[in-house]
Amino acid sequence: MGKTIVDTSREFFNEMVKPILEREFPEETAQTAFGVFGWGSEALKLDDEYSRDHHWGLRIDALLPEDIFRNKREAILAKLAEQIPKSFQGHPLREGHVAGFGIAPEPLESFLNRTIGIDHPPQTYAEWLNIPEEDITHIINGEVWHDPLGSFTSIRETFHQYYPEPVWLRRMAHWCRYFSGMGTYALKRALLRNNEVYASIAFGKSIRWGIQLAFMLDREYFPYDKWLDAFFRRLPRMAGLLEPVVDEAVKISTPWERKLELLDQMSDILDETMQQDGIIPPHPKFVGSESSGYRLMEHAYKEILARIPAETKSIIPQWEQIYLEKFVVGYVDSLDTDHWLELINLSPADK
Repeated sequence: MGKTIVDTSREFFNEMVKPILEREFPEETAQTAFGVFGWGSEALKLDDEYSRDHHWGLRIDALLPEDIFRNKREAILAKLAEQIPKSFQGHPLREGHVAGFGIAPEPLESFLNRTIGIDHPPQTYAEWLNIPEEDITHIINGEVWHDPLGSFTSIRETFHQYYPEPVWLRRMAHWCRYFSGMGTYALKRALLRNNEVYASIAFGKSIRWGIQLAFMLDREYFPYDKWLDAFFRRLPRMAGLLEPVVDEAVKISTPWERKLELLDQMSDILDETMQQDGIIPPHPKFVGSESSGYRLMEHAYKEILARIPAETKSIIPQWEQIYLEKFVVGYVDSLDTDHWLELINLSPADK
């Protein structure tokens, strides 16, 4: 793999930015975590030529205590603006989701709140279940180059240890219910009624939930939908079992009835893995019905619920990026219309 923008940003930090910060703001630098992490394809090292039309370029993310951010942010940015070049190794500095060209300082607590919805590592089952799984990726991705206090690094380590088992099982139960009850069952009914709009919706959701169950079985966090397939291919066990099924199912040329058959095969593979892993007890082979289809994962849903603590059963796992959306509203509202049109690559047709 060639040099990435993360590699160049790391060199920019070590060669240009870090020496200035350690000379001019030694106390503040000793309390700040620097790296590339959070949003953007580059933080996942999945950026390509299409990634470069907005929010792409040299990037240093900086997480610092709230009081330093409040009292020293402007001085830090001003000093860097005086001494760093406008580009490095052919890459221009750019402004990202938070203010700052090349370097984007932000309070650690703010970053956590707009990703996981709390300003500290999860400490209870409820806190774990209220975090959108897609946003955990934004905590653990990328690289951290400098974190003397270890504050952010320790949070990353908490998540790298994966879910506590009751949380993991509660999430898996939820996805089993959705994959079967709102996915394959819905697709079966849509096909019986010749409702291709509903069939399209149900099929897309089914593939998504089935792949996300594969991540859970391999105890790896699944990312935002756009990157789901790329990370799915890397799963150490479940990718090998499910890739042929997924690849055939998603082809436009695959007929609807065959798509449903393949989703039922996915159910069998997921179910067999759960039995092998001791998540659900062994059971006889089941068959579905002509009207409801093969709701096998809802059998797993019932079996998993029997294993989890009572206090987790009534908590619905969060799985949409609600905290990010709260941030996006304020971010977009703060921009003038011309800036926003530039970011989303819209221009008047008569120009």
